[in-house]
Amino acid sequence: MTLFDLVIRSMRKNIKHYYLYFFALILSVVLYFVFATLQYDSAILELSGTNMGTAFQAAGILLLFIAGIFVVYANSIFLKRRSREIGLYQLIGLTKRVVARLLIVENILLGIGALIIGIAVGLLVSRVFLLLLMKLIGYESFIEVSFSVAAVVQTIVVFIGIFALTTVQMIVMVFRNTLLSLFNSDKAGEHPKKPKTGVSAAFGVLGLLLIGFGYWFSGRMLNELFFFNILIVLATVIAGTYLLFRVTISWLLFKVRSRKEGHLGLLNSLSLAPLMHRLKGNANSLTVITILSAMTLTMVAFSYAMYYETERETDIRMPFDFMFENDEAQANEIMGEMDQKGIGYQHGKVEMLVVPTMFEQGVFPGGRYERPTAIISDEQLQAAGIEITAPKGGSASYHDASSISLFADSVELPIQIEIQDENLTTVEITKMGERNVLNWSIFYGQLVVNEESYQSMKNKFSGMEGAKVEFIDGFHILNEKDQETASALFQQPKYTSSGPHVDYYSSYKEAVQDNGLIIFIAGFLGLVFLISTGSILYFKQMTEAEQEKKSYATLRQLGFTGKEIMKGIMRKQAFVFGLPLAIGLLHSVFAMKAASFFFQSDILLPASTAMGIYVLIYAVFAFLTIGYYRKTVNAAL
Repeated sequence: MTLFDLVIRSMRKNIKHYYLYFFALILSVVLYFVFATLQYDSAILELSGTNMGTAFQAAGILLLFIAGIFVVYANSIFLKRRSREIGLYQLIGLTKRVVARLLIVENILLGIGALIIGIAVGLLVSRVFLLLLMKLIGYESFIEVSFSVAAVVQTIVVFIGIFALTTVQMIVMVFRNTLLSLFNSDKAGEHPKKPKTGVSAAFGVLGLLLIGFGYWFSGRMLNELFFFNILIVLATVIAGTYLLFRVTISWLLFKVRSRKEGHLGLLNSLSLAPLMHRLKGNANSLTVITILSAMTLTMVAFSYAMYYETERETDIRMPFDFMFENDEAQANEIMGEMDQKGIGYQHGKVEMLVVPTMFEQGVFPGGRYERPTAIISDEQLQAAGIEITAPKGGSASYHDASSISLFADSVELPIQIEIQDENLTTVEITKMGERNVLNWSIFYGQLVVNEESYQSMKNKFSGMEGAKVEFIDGFHILNEKDQETASALFQQPKYTSSGPHVDYYSSYKEAVQDNGLIIFIAGFLGLVFLISTGSILYFKQMTEAEQEKKSYATLRQLGFTGKEIMKGIMRKQAFVFGLPLAIGLLHSVFAMKAASFFFQSDILLPASTAMGIYVLIYAVFAFLTIGYYRKTVNAAL
């Protein structure tokens, strides 16, 4: 019998072991090939330019990293389940070199098969993902997926590298393990030792304190050390999560067992005892899964919130469809062009007084904050179509969507803003507006006062150093169907010669495209993260189910029913799947809360929706695992 014959015979006999690893390979190839196809699709590149191509390249690197870890982990489980077979090969006289060659040939055949099937399936499903992407970015024309040789070549090269890693993994496994360790690998486990009460309690509390500190500090990161603060939060939360699983929970489990005085009963024997015997391994994997889940949840929830709030965020930043600053001639010219095309519009002229101002200590993180501010009359804004009323009593309302979210958490109204004249005149702000009253292209803070106060300030400050009076011609397009035509007129080169030139329609379409791309990539990577972490847990529990099969057979022989045994197993799965998910959700909630300053609108609904979908998909793996355990228990006799 040749080596190849032995390989084929081995693969036929071990289908039940191969299907798991083969599935992991095919799934990884499909997901990566779909992503590579979209990355090289000519229609997408023409539509988006360099931004989308760069985003796909960056996400592709992350996807490669995820796929590599997933396949290597699946291969380690696959090898562990075949360790007895590998030992038998050596026992009948095959050298380690021959056994390693056998495994390498098997891996090559599996890899070739996975690449062929994965690329074929990827071709079939890539159109679905492309249509989804086009829908998200608001592209409505017909589009067709083109076969990309570059995507095929890239996928093959990437997975040759991954298969090389798994080959090294196989060689190391064969040459480093003795016959005894190979035959006893399915019995490997930890022997729980009684933890030192004082040390365990100290580290257990430390884990909780680290997580609590990370949560607390995440709401206080907005200062000049923002990125360094992010690293502090990540480090404390990750360290705290590891200690939580490695020490805190294990200490609690020992406490439960000690209170039972060894009389655990059936349910605890099937749930608590297996967990305690695998504490170290579970601590490592559960920590990784929890952090990955939290990162994935945050990434998906944040990107979906951005996409969901695109229109509202654009409304907040751009009250006018477009406007001209200090250019009455161009405003009159575009009105003539819109009249010729029959575009209905509302035109308003707004005067504003721009003065240098200083915010009082404590309004913004990091001390006093200086910036030019435009003082505007509420009556003029109302005449221009902006619904706004200034506070009574000569006080003002402040409107600046880009900076209000950065205000320190402890700020309470009223606050003082200081005009930098000779007398350092102060104006009291009694209201914070939720939206701009002028488009964001005016890089000033926006202070709204009543007409009387405006005229008084204009007379008083217009002659001071650094002050100036400017004029805005703002336009509202009355019919939504005319917005695209009006935007095209506004974006003509003769109008774009100077200054920031933005209009509502173009800004909204660009935001939809950018946020659609972000939610697609985040959702795709989130799906890969979810499938990878869920599959890792599923594979791990399948292995444990096989190791505990004899125990289930013994329990059935003692008269326990499958239903009674499954109650204990389900309690264990609630811990294995539920605890990482619950902690990951908690991490994600605080991360989203910390990131909420990016938004001017409420993101509770989109964030909750994204998290809910994640939980539902994650629950599928838990049900699959319970189903596999039920099948194992029923087959135990």
